[in-house]
Amino acid sequence: MWGLVQSGSITKFINNPKALVIGDVQYPAKIFSLWSKSELEAIGIYEVEFDNTNKKDEQWYINTNQSFAFAGGKITASYGSATAKAHADTLWTQQDSDDGDLPSNKSVGDVKTEGLKTQLIKNLKSQVANELARTDWYITRNTEKSTAIPSAITTHRDLVRTRQATMETQITNAADTPAIETLYTYVNTADEGDPEVIERPLGELPRLES
Repeated sequence: MWGLVQSGSITKFINNPKALVIGDVQYPAKIFSLWSKSELEAIGIYEVEFDNTNKKDEQWYINTNQSFAFAGGKITASYGSATAKAHADTLWTQQDSDDGDLPSNKSVGDVKTEGLKTQLIKNLKSQVANELARTDWYITRNTEKSTAIPSAITTHRDLVRTRQATMETQITNAADTPAIETLYTYVNTADEGDPEVIERPLGELPRLES
């Protein structure tokens, strides 16, 4: 991506090489591949440099739009400060009711917008349900045929539920969005010199070996 700078200001962005007119001169698209950086800049065409310093993971944050500036002989595209997504639910308030914004099927104190914690716990419950569903047939067979459930299966299902409870507590107790992000961030926890151990503080649900 390039920008055309005229009289010290960016006047046009060029996403792909194409023919263009600058002043009274028409230039072919091939200048973008054949000309050097300095040759392009001599006619006011600068390649955009992207600064992602402030850009954060969009799972946890809302990034600003990029802003473009020409300074120091270069065009830079950068982000402003990201805003953390709400970690807690937003509730309908009495003010919402007084303003006439409260839906007829909602009451003051009901959830207006789910926060990250609610969304993540819902996702975790879905993962747990999928894992348990893999062995539900043992439960059905036991109910219908009185066939004993293997102890390994019972142990695994108990471990899944225990781990689920621990993980839900970790999510619930996270103080803010950065703390939630930390729970889900994989890092190498091995001691220096040992083989890498990549894991996250939240841990994982037990998986039944096939």
